[in-house]
Amino acid sequence: MSIWWSLHLRREAASVPLARRLLLGTMETAGVDPDICFDLSVALSEACANAVEHGGDTGHDDSRGAYRVTAYLDGEKCRIEVTDSGPGFPASPAAPEVPRRPAPVAAVSYDAESGRGLSLIEELADHVTIGNKPGRGGAVVSFDKILKWQKDAPLMAV
Repeated sequence: MSIWWSLHLRREAASVPLARRLLLGTMETAGVDPDICFDLSVALSEACANAVEHGGDTGHDDSRGAYRVTAYLDGEKCRIEVTDSGPGFPASPAAPEVPRRPAPVAAVSYDAESGRGLSLIEELADHVTIGNKPGRGGAVVSFDKILKWQKDAPLMAV
């Protein structure tokens, strides 16, 4: 079983729950374990919130006011990618064009209202890649997780 979808969304706060609900609905319909659904939906929400906040200009007349979410449920794994057209992550002086992981996120107070998104994604997913799009600029956050299935899941991978 393989399912994929891609959304081109405006950089508006209302787009975050839309992407989250579509992912949850897809996984629940396929029969993915509810704990896995929850983890991936929270990670997606964090990645989308970062794209909305940091992903480029706010004008709606060009692509810099938008971001893209793509999700793949393929076999036993779900892979999600969120890309934007913002400034991206700071370039490494040694290799400015090579996608890299940003510097480790400093410890954030438990009551802080921002600054935990990338760390949370890393905790919830099995594999995370954070970097910049080649050429035109923008950030790419992709992550995947091995799927667990409910008993008698209707679309379980075989």
